[in-house]
Amino acid sequence: MYSQYWNLHSQPFENDADPAFFFRSRTHQAALLKLKYLIDANKGCGLLVGSSGAGKSYVTRLLIEELGDTSGPIVFVRYPLLTPDELIAFVAAELGADEDSLQQHGDRFDFVLRRFQERLAHFSSDGRHPLIVIEEAHLIEDQKVFQAIQLLLNYREDARFTVLLCGQPTLLSRIERLDELNERIGVKSLIHPLSREETAEYVRHRLSIAGLNDSVFDESALNEIHELSGGIPRRINRIADLSLLVGYADSLSSIGPRDVESVADEIGLSIGG
Repeated sequence: MYSQYWNLHSQPFENDADPAFFFRSRTHQAALLKLKYLIDANKGCGLLVGSSGAGKSYVTRLLIEELGDTSGPIVFVRYPLLTPDELIAFVAAELGADEDSLQQHGDRFDFVLRRFQERLAHFSSDGRHPLIVIEEAHLIEDQKVFQAIQLLLNYREDARFTVLLCGQPTLLSRIERLDELNERIGVKSLIHPLSREETAEYVRHRLSIAGLNDSVFDESALNEIHELSGGIPRRINRIADLSLLVGYADSLSSIGPRDVESVADEIGLSIGG
């Protein structure tokens, strides 16, 4: 709606993980490098941890974009509240196991594991490296699910594949209490909020990619965005997007701190919140 007013050719603050808008902050770049190492060095299992909106999905998307041709298939477990049997059956099916057969023998854990092993052997013979991404893993309450993940990792002796557990910071402390699984974690990557300087660079970067080289936010407005967002990219996007909309509606030529504060009040954000 406001793109033409601000001379933009696209929306700069969408949360759709478009790689073109990726801002290589220190924390996101470090996370991406660690995850690439996790796969390249065949470390087996990794953790990607960060608060809600910190950019975990973004980093995962970029990782997949940058993987070589031998990587894949990619399995996303977006709803982790499954039983151990359901989890392994879902992964096996996503890797190409016959779903009807899995449903018929779903009560036989050994059968499901065998199908999982067969699919790994298939991809191994083709020189492929599957990636299993378990999102929102901090929501897993049943410790047996973590034990099932640990069991899956035993099959790495015969095939290359990687399990990536993504979640909020409570996931890290939970894994550290599970000694046997924790010992199998090859990489732990924690995404931190952006600094004040990075927040300003992030806003300018995304505006530039969208076609505007001169920031419409003055320095005080950028500082205010950082304070209100806590350096969390998703919050930055929300504040900046609505600020551009308000600027368009009010025919502003630039956006100052009071304009940002007004937007934050409307969406219920306070300093650091």
